[in-house]
Amino acid sequence: MAEHTSEHHIVPLKYYFGVFTLLMVFTALTVFVAKFDLERVWGPLNIIVALTIAIIKATAVVLIFMHVKWSSKLTQVIIIAGLFWLAILLIMTMTDYLVRSGWGFPAVK
Repeated sequence: MAEHTSEHHIVPLKYYFGVFTLLMVFTALTVFVAKFDLERVWGPLNIIVALTIAIIKATAVVLIFMHVKWSSKLTQVIIIAGLFWLAILLIMTMTDYLVRSGWGFPAVK
């Protein structure tokens, strides 16, 4: 039988503390931004800001806690392909939603 050896990367604690700090700062930023009604001034800016913060936080968690930063190129390609596939599915869902008659976006008051 062939021996299977796997190399584990040991992540320094500064990365974990850095991600924790980033998550806490961006959580506080999310709460702070949620107190303002940015849609009245700049359109759908509330959702854009919230999703941008969420993407930054999720990226930090995936890269550090899931060790994707130190994984093989194949793993990174598979993760990118999965995100690309998710984008395709979301775009197709939104396309279907927008072309149905009578659904549309609700009127802004």
